[in-house]
Amino acid sequence: MMKKTPILLALVCCTLTAFAQETPNENKPNTIENQFIDVVDGSNSFEEYKVIKKTEIAKLRANVIDSIKSLEGTIGTLNTEIDERKNEIASLSQDLAATKEDLALSQKKENGIEFLGTLTEKSTYNAVMWSIIGILVLALAFFVLKFKNSHAVTKEAQLKLAEIEIEFEAHRQKKLEEQQQLRRKLQDEINKSRKA
Repeated sequence: MMKKTPILLALVCCTLTAFAQETPNENKPNTIENQFIDVVDGSNSFEEYKVIKKTEIAKLRANVIDSIKSLEGTIGTLNTEIDERKNEIASLSQDLAATKEDLALSQKKENGIEFLGTLTEKSTYNAVMWSIIGILVLALAFFVLKFKNSHAVTKEAQLKLAEIEIEFEAHRQKKLEEQQQLRRKLQDEINKSRKA
C-alpha cells in the first residue's frame, strides 16, 4: 500500500489543482498563444515536469490545426491574389511599354513629315523643301532672263530683217528702174541703129 500512496497522492493533487484552476479570462482574445499560456499555466506541476490533461492538449492541438488550416487558406487566397496582381502588373507593364512605344512613335511623327516614303524630321524636310524652292526660283529667274534676252535679240533681229527687207526692196526697186532705163536705152539704141 505504501507504493500506491505516492501515486494516489499525485493523482489527488492533479485532480484538486484541476478543479482549483481559474476559468480562462473571458476578456483575453482566444489566440493560440493565449491558449498555450492557459494550458501551461493551468496544468499541474509534478517535480520539474508539467502535467497537462490530454483533453486540453487535444483541444489545443485541434485549435492549432484549425488555425494552421485557416492560415493556409488565407495564404492560398493571398498567393492567388498575389498571382493575380503579378499578372495585372505584367499586363499593365506591357500596356505601359506599348503606350510608351506609341507615344515615341507619335512624337516622332509629330516632329517629322513623311517624305518620299520615309519619316523625315521637320527641320530636314524644311531645309530640303526650301532648297528645292530656292533652286527652282533661281532656275525660273535664269530662264526668264534668258527668255527676255532671246526675245530682245529676236526683236532686234526682226527689226534688222525688216530694215534689210526694206533696203532690199528699195535696192530691188532701184535696180528694176535701172534695168528699165537700161532697156529703154538699149531699145533706143536698137531703134537708132535700125533707123540708121
